[in-house]
Amino acid sequence: MKKSMKRLLSLGMAVAMAASLTACGGNTSPSGAADTKAASGESTKAPEASGEGAFKIGGIGPVTGGAAIYGQAVMRGMELAVNEINEAGGINGAQIEYNFQDDEHDTEKAVNAYNTLKDWGMQMLIGAVTSAPTIAVGAETNNDNMFQLTPSGSADDCTKFENQFRVCFSDPNQGVASAQYIGENKLATKVAVIYDSSDVYSSGIHDKFVSEAANQGLEIVSDEAFTADNNTNFSVQLQKAQDSGAELVFLPIYYSQAALILAQADQIGYDTQFFGCDGLDGLLTVENFDISLAENVMLLTPFAADAEDELTKKFVEAYKTNYNEVPNQFAADGYDAVYAVKAAAEKAGLTPDMDASTICEALKTAMTEISINGLTGENMKWTADGEPDKAPKAVKIVNGIYTAM
Repeated sequence: MKKSMKRLLSLGMAVAMAASLTACGGNTSPSGAADTKAASGESTKAPEASGEGAFKIGGIGPVTGGAAIYGQAVMRGMELAVNEINEAGGINGAQIEYNFQDDEHDTEKAVNAYNTLKDWGMQMLIGAVTSAPTIAVGAETNNDNMFQLTPSGSADDCTKFENQFRVCFSDPNQGVASAQYIGENKLATKVAVIYDSSDVYSSGIHDKFVSEAANQGLEIVSDEAFTADNNTNFSVQLQKAQDSGAELVFLPIYYSQAALILAQADQIGYDTQFFGCDGLDGLLTVENFDISLAENVMLLTPFAADAEDELTKKFVEAYKTNYNEVPNQFAADGYDAVYAVKAAAEKAGLTPDMDASTICEALKTAMTEISINGLTGENMKWTADGEPDKAPKAVKIVNGIYTAM
């Protein structure tokens, strides 16, 4: 087991971040399902390689249900990366077979999906997408010594064991980075917080944000919680924030609750700044939500689809062509995860005839020796604790589009 006190990455203004998002995902899934691509229990595969002599990479995430917007994005980002790598000659000359299983953001179904992938012959796992399923599957991958890289599972315990790594930032790092970004960019001095105390994702970010706020000269003038049993009426929390004179409201929550908060703030005439983390990614997709209410909402995220670098432009164009939508950070997390596996596998000199345990042992070391320029960070590296070392980014919603800040 890894040491319990993980190294907290120092994230100043130059590394002020998101969810990765990463992301994201605790014990409570957001409401409002996205359009689904695969039915529950079905696998989604990239075009199959030649079978014999191919690396078998599995994926797990919510393709259906309330958190489907996250899982579908990761699945599609992974699919694009797998197709690109196969077209370019594969990993060490071997093709990739890709099999993605739906867990519906449910821990039991995530474990079932993992067992399905093991029966299929999986050698490496990219998943799960949300935190609770990632943690549940992690107990299994640790027992089997199966390499596990989560694109977006952000809870601390998603990298509890030596075989586990992640692409996104952890919840505590998002809280620290948010306070640093607000303070160092002088967005506000008086801040209100509205968070979900029943959710590991939200409460984890909240706690670190509050502790770091004092270091950044921020005064927490209102700190109000809700729970999964009380997450539709935010009039009390908003009124307290307004009465406190808060210049900014920090929302370390999911997009579905954020949409309600923005609508209810508008109803009471509360015009202020709103700032969130990777859980807000998806806000513009909420059914019947007036996206004009999200104007100037800020969030920390490792990916901005309007960035002008060549890698982002190529990825966004391919994603739009294949899926007829603009990719979010979860798609970028999934894409980067596949390329991280490729880089580590090549560093370790892996071949597809190796068993999963042998591959895992090699990747534990190789992941700490690689550096990749990905969609979610340049010169991205990993520590032995499974944590990414990269510079995060902030975006603002302008005219219904995520715009890099």
